[in-house]
Amino acid sequence: MMFAMIAFQEIYMRTTVLALIAFTATSGLCAADPETEIRAAEKAWAQAVVARDWAAVDKILGDKLIYAHATGGVESKKQYLDRVRSGAQKYDTINHESTRVVVYGDSAVTHSIMRMAGATNGTPFNDHLMMLHVWEKQGGAWRLVAHQTTKLAE
Repeated sequence: MMFAMIAFQEIYMRTTVLALIAFTATSGLCAADPETEIRAAEKAWAQAVVARDWAAVDKILGDKLIYAHATGGVESKKQYLDRVRSGAQKYDTINHESTRVVVYGDSAVTHSIMRMAGATNGTPFNDHLMMLHVWEKQGGAWRLVAHQTTKLAE
């Protein structure tokens, strides 16, 4: 009886250890692939900008951001954040109609067709745009490091 109990405990321990090893080995397979992460980052960026959640936007943007507007204006991260925080630039809607993602290791490029509506210096806009974003993985998180939009003909 004692022998059977020891044998059972040994089998139980081995099974538990094997299950733990199997879980650890496969848990990485459940992590999102980079394209899925980038698509989620695109959505998070749009939602944070529309919600005017400047703390979230600040975390999403890379410190060396190049933000080029369809109007031709180019801003740094600080300049862009100052404009949106002041209300000079407001986005009421940002809708991705289509997005293509190309990943290059710890960098990625997205090309989107979008609709952005809001106001610039109090003047409303409702633009159909082509948008190019460059993302870089920094400290384990994807950061938007470049933004460029071009107006499309209606």
